[in-house]
Amino acid sequence: MLKGISPLISPHLLEVMARMGHGDELVLADAHFPGESLNRTIIRADGLHIADLLAAILPLFELDSYVPHPLIMMEPVTGDTADPGVEASYVISISKTVTPVPQIKHIDRFTFYDRTKKAFAVVMTGETAKYGNIILVKGVTPV
Repeated sequence: MLKGISPLISPHLLEVMARMGHGDELVLADAHFPGESLNRTIIRADGLHIADLLAAILPLFELDSYVPHPLIMMEPVTGDTADPGVEASYVISISKTVTPVPQIKHIDRFTFYDRTKKAFAVVMTGETAKYGNIILVKGVTPV
Protein backbone atom coordinates (compact mmCIF):
# COMPACT_ATOMS: atom_id res chain seq x y z
CA MET A 1 0.00 0.00 0.00
CA LEU A 2 1.28 3.45 -0.88
CA LYS A 3 0.23 6.76 0.59
CA GLY A 4 -1.86 8.94 -1.71
CA ILE A 5 -2.62 6.15 -4.18
CA SER A 6 -6.09 4.65 -4.19
CA PRO A 7 -6.26 1.00 -3.14
CA LEU A 8 -8.37 0.46 -6.28
CA ILE A 9 -5.19 0.78 -8.34
CA SER A 10 -3.41 -2.55 -8.42
CA PRO A 11 0.39 -2.76 -8.59
CA HIS A 12 0.05 -4.01 -12.17
CA LEU A 13 -2.11 -1.03 -13.21
CA LEU A 14 0.26 1.41 -11.50
CA GLU A 15 3.24 -0.11 -13.30
CA VAL A 16 1.48 0.00 -16.70
CA MET A 17 0.41 3.64 -16.24
CA ALA A 18 3.99 4.57 -15.30
CA ARG A 19 5.32 2.93 -18.48
CA MET A 20 2.87 4.71 -20.78
CA GLY A 21 4.03 7.68 -22.85
CA HIS A 22 2.10 10.66 -24.18
CA GLY A 23 -0.43 9.64 -26.80
CA ASP A 24 -0.67 6.08 -25.47
CA GLU A 25 -4.20 4.87 -24.80
CA LEU A 26 -5.64 3.03 -21.81
CA VAL A 27 -8.98 1.26 -22.28
CA LEU A 28 -11.22 0.89 -19.26
CA ALA A 29 -13.51 -1.92 -20.38
CA ASP A 30 -16.80 -3.17 -19.03
CA ALA A 31 -17.27 -6.79 -18.01
CA HIS A 32 -18.79 -7.70 -21.40
CA PHE A 33 -15.94 -6.30 -23.50
CA PRO A 34 -13.80 -8.74 -25.56
CA GLY A 35 -10.54 -7.29 -24.23
CA GLU A 36 -8.64 -10.59 -24.11
CA SER A 37 -9.15 -11.14 -27.84
CA LEU A 38 -8.26 -7.57 -28.83
CA ASN A 39 -5.13 -6.73 -26.83
CA ARG A 40 -2.22 -8.62 -25.27
CA THR A 41 -1.82 -6.41 -22.20
CA ILE A 42 -4.77 -7.08 -19.92
CA ILE A 43 -5.12 -5.82 -16.35
CA ARG A 44 -7.83 -7.42 -14.25
CA ALA A 45 -9.95 -5.12 -12.10
CA ASP A 46 -12.85 -7.47 -11.53
CA GLY A 47 -15.57 -6.15 -9.26
CA LEU A 48 -14.61 -2.51 -9.78
CA HIS A 49 -16.82 0.07 -11.48
CA ILE A 50 -15.29 2.33 -14.11
CA ALA A 51 -16.50 5.55 -12.44
CA ASP A 52 -14.60 4.55 -9.28
CA LEU A 53 -11.49 3.67 -11.28
CA LEU A 54 -11.60 7.00 -13.11
CA ALA A 55 -11.64 8.80 -9.76
CA ALA A 56 -8.62 6.73 -8.66
CA ILE A 57 -6.62 6.92 -11.91
CA LEU A 58 -6.97 10.57 -12.92
CA PRO A 59 -5.09 12.12 -9.98
CA LEU A 60 -2.08 10.15 -11.34
CA PHE A 61 -2.76 10.27 -15.08
CA GLU A 62 -2.56 13.41 -17.22
CA LEU A 63 -5.01 13.49 -20.12
CA ASP A 64 -3.51 14.52 -23.46
CA SER A 65 -4.10 18.23 -24.04
CA TYR A 66 -2.72 18.05 -27.60
CA VAL A 67 -5.53 15.92 -29.03
CA PRO A 68 -9.10 17.15 -29.52
CA HIS A 69 -10.62 14.20 -27.62
CA PRO A 70 -8.58 12.51 -24.86
CA LEU A 71 -11.74 10.72 -23.70
CA ILE A 72 -13.52 8.33 -26.06
CA MET A 73 -16.56 6.10 -25.53
CA MET A 74 -18.35 3.56 -27.72
CA GLU A 75 -21.55 4.82 -29.31
CA PRO A 76 -24.57 2.49 -29.24
CA VAL A 77 -25.17 0.19 -32.16
CA THR A 78 -28.20 1.14 -34.26
CA GLY A 79 -31.31 0.11 -32.36
CA ASP A 80 -29.58 0.24 -28.95
CA THR A 81 -29.52 3.08 -26.48
CA ALA A 82 -26.94 3.92 -23.88
CA ASP A 83 -27.90 4.88 -20.37
CA PRO A 84 -26.96 8.61 -20.14
CA GLY A 85 -26.37 8.10 -16.41
CA VAL A 86 -23.26 6.04 -17.17
CA GLU A 87 -21.48 8.88 -18.98
CA ALA A 88 -22.76 11.37 -16.40
CA SER A 89 -21.21 9.30 -13.60
CA TYR A 90 -17.91 9.24 -15.51
CA VAL A 91 -17.96 13.02 -15.93
CA ILE A 92 -18.55 13.43 -12.19
CA SER A 93 -15.56 11.18 -11.41
CA ILE A 94 -13.34 12.89 -13.98
CA SER A 95 -14.28 16.38 -12.77
CA LYS A 96 -12.84 15.63 -9.33
CA THR A 97 -9.35 16.15 -10.77
CA VAL A 98 -9.74 17.38 -14.36
CA THR A 99 -11.26 20.78 -15.03
CA PRO A 100 -12.71 21.51 -17.38
CA VAL A 101 -13.67 17.96 -18.35
CA PRO A 102 -12.90 17.48 -22.04
CA GLN A 103 -15.85 16.60 -24.24
CA ILE A 104 -16.19 12.84 -24.60
CA LYS A 105 -16.06 11.67 -28.21
CA HIS A 106 -18.25 8.73 -29.25
CA ILE A 107 -17.07 6.30 -31.91
CA ASP A 108 -18.69 3.22 -33.43
CA ARG A 109 -18.15 -0.23 -31.99
CA PHE A 110 -15.68 -1.51 -34.59
CA THR A 111 -13.60 1.68 -34.57
CA PHE A 112 -13.46 1.32 -30.77
CA TYR A 113 -12.26 -2.28 -31.21
CA ASP A 114 -9.57 -1.14 -33.68
CA ARG A 115 -8.32 1.46 -31.19
CA THR A 116 -8.29 -1.20 -28.48
CA LYS A 117 -6.00 -3.37 -30.62
CA LYS A 118 -3.50 -0.48 -30.71
CA ALA A 119 -3.98 0.59 -27.08
CA PHE A 120 -1.18 0.28 -24.56
CA ALA A 121 -3.37 -1.80 -22.24
CA VAL A 122 -6.93 -2.82 -21.42
CA VAL A 123 -8.29 -2.78 -17.89
CA MET A 124 -11.07 -5.38 -17.59
CA THR A 125 -13.46 -4.19 -14.89
CA GLY A 126 -16.60 -5.50 -13.26
CA GLU A 127 -18.66 -2.72 -14.85
CA THR A 128 -21.96 -4.14 -16.06
CA ALA A 129 -23.40 -1.00 -17.65
CA LYS A 130 -23.93 -1.45 -21.36
CA TYR A 131 -21.59 0.80 -23.42
CA GLY A 132 -19.55 1.55 -20.31
CA ASN A 133 -16.16 1.37 -22.07
CA ILE A 134 -13.93 4.43 -22.17
CA ILE A 135 -10.51 5.17 -23.65
CA LEU A 136 -8.11 7.57 -21.88
CA VAL A 137 -5.36 9.19 -23.98
CA LYS A 138 -2.32 9.92 -21.82
CA GLY A 139 -0.70 13.32 -21.97
CA VAL A 140 2.53 14.86 -20.76
CA THR A 141 2.78 15.08 -16.99
CA PRO A 142 3.49 18.68 -15.98
CA VAL A 143 6.61 19.37 -13.95
